[in-house]
Order: sequence, then C-alpha cells, then structure tokens
Amino acid sequence: MPLEDWGWDERWAAAFSAAAAEAAAAEKSLRPARIVEERRGLFFVVAADGEYAARVTGAMRHKAGGRGDLPAIGDWAAVEAVPGERATLIRALLPRRTKLSRQAAGEGVVEQVIGANLDTVFITTALNRDFNPRRLERFLAVGRESGAEPVLLLNKLDACPDPAQFLAEARAIAGGAAVAALSAKTGTGVESLSAWIRRGRTVGFVGASGVGKSTLVNRLLGSDVLAVRETRARDERGRHTTTHRELFLLPGGGVLLDTPGMREMKLWDAERGVAESFEEIEALGPSCRFADCRHDTEPGCAVKAAVAAGSVAAARLAAWRKLRSELDAKAARVSPAEKAAEKRRQREMNKDRRRKPEAGR
Repeated sequence: MPLEDWGWDERWAAAFSAAAAEAAAAEKSLRPARIVEERRGLFFVVAADGEYAARVTGAMRHKAGGRGDLPAIGDWAAVEAVPGERATLIRALLPRRTKLSRQAAGEGVVEQVIGANLDTVFITTALNRDFNPRRLERFLAVGRESGAEPVLLLNKLDACPDPAQFLAEARAIAGGAAVAALSAKTGTGVESLSAWIRRGRTVGFVGASGVGKSTLVNRLLGSDVLAVRETRARDERGRHTTTHRELFLLPGGGVLLDTPGMREMKLWDAERGVAESFEEIEALGPSCRFADCRHDTEPGCAVKAAVAAGSVAAARLAAWRKLRSELDAKAARVSPAEKAAEKRRQREMNKDRRRKPEAGR
C-alpha cells in the first residue's frame, strides 16, 4: 500500500534519508515504516509492502532519555528487516512534528506519549450530565501543547433535546478552537469532520470513557471494528471499551488514532498549552503590580480585578490556578538534566512547526 496514504510526504522522506545515511556507515539496510499499534510492548508497523511486527533494539532503549523517547503510536521510524521472519527492528525514530503527551498514572514523573505526528486532536465529550468544562480545559491545554490543532467534538446530539447551553459553555472555553456538535449514532453532523479528515492527514480522538468515540470511529470506518457498550442510565456515564491505541486507515482517505477513554489527563509539559487555553488571563498578567503574580493573594492583581468586574469568569481563574499548580509541582520533581533535555526536544519540534507549511482545508 502507498505510504502516502499513511501520511508519508517529502519532508518525511528527507528526514528518513538523513537517518538512513547515518545507518549506512554501520552497514544497516533500513526502510521507512509507521507505527500503527502497540500491545503490551509489542509494536506493529506498516511499510510499503505490508504490516510487520516490530521490536525496539537494545541500543535504542539504552540511548533513550526517558519513556517519551521510545516509539509511540504515530511515529515514523527507520526499521530493519529480521532475516527469515516477518518482523522488523526499530532502529531510529524520525523527528516528531507533534507529540500528544500526558504524565503517566502513578506516583512517578514519567511521560506517556499518547500519539505522535497528529495533525488534529478531536477532544470528544458527550452532551449529557458527564459534560465537564474543567476537564475540557485540561484536554485543550494538552492538545495545544502537542502542536496539533485541537477541536472540541460534542457527541450524542441525538439524545440531547437542548444542546444550546452545552455549546455556549464549550465555545466560552474553546479559545478559538473549533466546536462541532454531532451524533455518532445517527450520523448527524459527522460530515463536518471532513474539514480535517483527508488523505495524508492524521487525526486523533481523545476523551473520557463512554463519550461515544468507538461509535464515531466505527461510523468513519464504515464498519463495526470497535466494540461498543451502552451508557449507564443512572448517571449517563459511559463504560470503557477501547483497550489500546491504534491507527486506522480511513476508506475515504486519512489516518485515525483511537485511544482508550481517559478519566485522568495529568499534565506533562504544557506551559504553552495552558497559556494559549487561558488567553484572557495571560493577557492581563502584564498589568498586575508584580511580574510574578500568581493571581491569588497578591495586591494589585489585574486578573482578580477582572473577575470582580465580571469580565473574567471566576471558574476560569480557579481552573488556571489548578493547572499552574500542577505544572509547578511536576517541575519541582524533575531533575535539571531532564528539564534541559526536554527543552532541547521542544526547540527541535518548534523549529519543525515553523517550517511546516499551512495546510489548507
């Protein structure tokens, strides 16, 4: 199958040529492939001649500065065939254009890459009692930090007699991100996603369990590939169905990442994402009396004055404080060497974003 269907382009070809040239000195014969699935440490990649099982080399694991440097769904890689097997070794990763990450569950400070090289992140929620603006703000911050375009999808329109209030709340926190209401069950509004889904582009679906991601993915795929479970009637909360992340090739063109439902989205590095998601607060910061104002108990705070005047919502400021506090706590637990390494990675990603041409719709 053509790798272009999976998002391959001239820029990826140039990046691969650099990796292959470096490997030539070691007499390695490499070819490009994209990581499309991971199950308990075993990867599957798609190359020009089909799909292969793949494993990470010991050298790559040794060189990795952390879990975030290891392969993730959506990565493009330079792989080497294993003689006599339908399997490959992942020798190198091509520099990521975007990276959707969160802090892994647990007490350690560990990065979990949800998906790499996404063009659009569809942050999916349901038009019911499980709708949570504070959760959406968190997902928006993570989505913006990734470098991909975040879009809010409000699903289950068929079961919501009056979506106006939900739409108003979503637009109030979207900060310029697109907001779309749809019904995965009936198909109403799904056609609007064609603005982002097309050949060569990769979109990812994230959200809490039971918001209808699997139903929506099945509709886009044109078949019931993913299992679907009904929402609990007593509290309108959905139940977990997807168990792992996987890329799918859409019949009409484009690549889709489905992810398990996430009740928890702990921030990794999301300084820029939080700033962009709370622009009304960030814009007032320079007017505060103190340059390092935390918009809490400090006198002369322009943000608190705006809250008192009603031009900034108190709930937005409370949400900003919570996310900032979480980022500060995480930063305090990371070593200086890890901080420096992450800054280098972010600089490289930012350079690549600036070189990336604007994609027309």
